[in-house]
Amino acid sequence: MTYSLEKNNALIKHKLSILRNKKTGTKEFRELINEIATLLCYEAMKDVKLEECTIETPICKTKGYLLDENKYAFISILRAGNGMIDGLTKVIPNAKIGHIGLYRNEETLEPVKYYYKVPKDIKNREVILLDPMLATGGSAAESIKLLKEEGVKKIKFLCIIAAPEGITKLQIEYPDVDIYCAVIDECLNENGYIVPGLGDAGDRIFGTK
Repeated sequence: MTYSLEKNNALIKHKLSILRNKKTGTKEFRELINEIATLLCYEAMKDVKLEECTIETPICKTKGYLLDENKYAFISILRAGNGMIDGLTKVIPNAKIGHIGLYRNEETLEPVKYYYKVPKDIKNREVILLDPMLATGGSAAESIKLLKEEGVKKIKFLCIIAAPEGITKLQIEYPDVDIYCAVIDECLNENGYIVPGLGDAGDRIFGTK
């Protein structure tokens, strides 16, 4: 299932418009990525199971509900995924964090792993996989494959902008992985960039171009 926030959220539309603008500077771009990531996290956590507890307010005792934060892991697809981490740790500060680094083989065009570091008990955690852009879906699909090989049972994919091509690939290969995005854009161009998109998210987050 794919969930897009932009259709019913004026605040997301506002922030996306500033994010897309080529005149938006690095500092503001980073802040917006994290703000939107926070909103995506709230949406992705709507269905989590809570533990019932008793709490005492200044007035009386009452029933409460708590999230077991130690059940979760945020996995960033390098390097752009790192730009979303702060936004999510504001919501679930005790979640463990991992990283997956991939590059594309120029001959085969297949993703190749160059870095992989996740929590040792990753198979016992629910994983939220992060990448601002879901374009062809190649890196996301490979990352999901690696996590499933570790024994991870539940994965959610969070991105800022998704292309229909990438969504289709993930839905076909991993229909059990829900996709949460701020917006679904029109298509990919001949160079594999999302249209209208926002350019290279990694370069804009880290100011490398």
